[in-house]
Amino acid sequence: MIVELRRYTLRPGRRDELIELFDREFVESQEELGMAVLGQFRDLDRPDAFVWLRGFPDMAVRGRGLREFYGGPVWKEHGPAANATMIDSDDVLLLRAIVPPPSAPRDDSAAASGVTATIWYRDRPFDDAFTRWFRSPDCLAVFSTEYAENNFPALPVREGEHAFVWFTRATGPEIEVPGEFGVTRTERLRLTPTARSAFR
Repeated sequence: MIVELRRYTLRPGRRDELIELFDREFVESQEELGMAVLGQFRDLDRPDAFVWLRGFPDMAVRGRGLREFYGGPVWKEHGPAANATMIDSDDVLLLRAIVPPPSAPRDDSAAASGVTATIWYRDRPFDDAFTRWFRSPDCLAVFSTEYAENNFPALPVREGEHAFVWFTRATGPEIEVPGEFGVTRTERLRLTPTARSAFR
């Protein structure tokens, strides 16, 4: 599975406006075109940040689905309102799933629990040696950089990045990577799912 980890910086105070629009208009309309809206989240440490995951069976479906969605009637009608809430939408990692994320009913009335995304970066691809070392029973989902060419250039992705992304429950452990693996930077995102997030 190919996955986009999308992180948006929004205009102050407009996150709930985008989430209401997104959850109402942009979930089923993308999935009808073969894409998967895997999860939508508020960033607990950044009040004007929205984070979401979009999945595709392969790059060919990605290219076709994005062309159809962003050239289609739903985005034509509601895209301007979504874009009006955003300052930046180009912070995107293109990833490949090692452990796909779990899925729950979208309208489950049960309280959704928070998750933490830990992102490790280094100056070269994460190889099999790292994947063998990294074995955590607490993982909900694991991804690493997908190096295929971006086949929908209208939506930029970050290039030249080597990332390994680990999702856990909010109460999960923190793992420090041994120095031998050459990690240059670590990010941790504390996230809470929106009402219609399938990743809960």
